[in-house]
Amino acid sequence: MSKELEKQSEELEQTLAKQLEILKRESEDWLKIAAVVGAGALLTYAIVKTTRKKKAEKTHLAMEVLEKEGLLNEDIKKRLTETKKSRFWPSLSERLLILGLALAKDKIYSAIFSSPSSEQETKSE
Repeated sequence: MSKELEKQSEELEQTLAKQLEILKRESEDWLKIAAVVGAGALLTYAIVKTTRKKKAEKTHLAMEVLEKEGLLNEDIKKRLTETKKSRFWPSLSERLLILGLALAKDKIYSAIFSSPSSEQETKSE
């Protein structure tokens, strides 16, 4: 009985070793993917940060010039400093609307221009 237990423990150790080896190989792939995603996120963050900084500097310079000229009022200051709203969702809804119209057009055209014999065949099936 002790030999059977030793044999079972050796088999379990071998399967555990194989599973750990497989886990290490798979985790290397995931680590590479995570590194690429992290590097892309950092690069994107840096680009966005620098472009926003440049825009803020230009806005600040424009406000200084307008203030020197005496043309800066609260309305202009608000327009220059106010953040613009994102246009992602409205453009997405517009695209979905266009896609829906295109699908409806295709369905209507296929219904109008299909031959009557093909309609009867599909109804009989």
